[in-house]
Amino acid sequence: MPQHTQPPSPPTCQPDTSAQPIAEQQAAYEITRLAALMARLRDPNGGCPWDLEQTPQTLAPYAIEEAYEVLDAIQRQDWQAFPDELGDLLLQVVYQAQLAREAGQFDLATVARMVTEKMIRRHPHVTFGPDVLGTAQKPNTPATNTPDTATLPGQWEALKEQERKTLAKSGKPSGALAGVAPMLPALLRASKIAGRAARVGFDWPEVAGVVAKVHEEMEEFAVEMASGNKARMQDELGDVLFSIASLARRLELDPEACLRQACDKFTRRFEAVEAKLATQGLSMQDRPVEELDSLWQQVKREQG
Repeated sequence: MPQHTQPPSPPTCQPDTSAQPIAEQQAAYEITRLAALMARLRDPNGGCPWDLEQTPQTLAPYAIEEAYEVLDAIQRQDWQAFPDELGDLLLQVVYQAQLAREAGQFDLATVARMVTEKMIRRHPHVTFGPDVLGTAQKPNTPATNTPDTATLPGQWEALKEQERKTLAKSGKPSGALAGVAPMLPALLRASKIAGRAARVGFDWPEVAGVVAKVHEEMEEFAVEMASGNKARMQDELGDVLFSIASLARRLELDPEACLRQACDKFTRRFEAVEAKLATQGLSMQDRPVEELDSLWQQVKREQG
């Protein structure tokens, strides 16, 4: 395999693996095996031609796809498929780390170390031992008052805010909206943006104000819809969706989950209407809309 220049890794204290439970040792072995497999697939001398052609950009959509397949397995409670789907998602992490290693940027160990150190910082109320901190470090001493589950989200956000301020000192964006990824699903991004804005006081004091904003945006959209201006309609409809995502946040609802539930419900009802017609040797294309609506209402009553 070609030799790649690696950035120097900071010194770390490795835990004593001889004391690890068998399951943890097996997990470490399998992760190492997976990393070795990916390195072989990317080997110009006998590796896989398709894998050799991939870049971080070409692989990015697969990570999103695999994440949604993990979500699907969870929602269906398909615990047999779940580890397989998690493995596909893990593969994307290992794949991207291998590409970065070849480019001399970072490696899989860097990825694991950085997320571990971040989680230690964000859990000051938890005592970690040498299996996490390393044998050369003493266990950390958490705060005497352990927060409850109600206060933990606030502590988490406060710690993230401290991290953003640290980034600001290095010249990186650190405003209230910094770190909200532009490539998030739009409804999720809208909810996160609205939540970040609310934390600095940019929010309606009562949920009624958010509801009124939804109605206001709907009225503005109706005006543009009447004008027939597509560009303006898109802009105003976007405001409608943003306001609805904000309302979901205020009600402690996940807008993506709400829409996903609506899609599932529509699919069930639509397929039930198709099935009713099929038993009569009919299809939707052949029936008037009034009949389809009547069947739809029937299915709604049946499914509740």
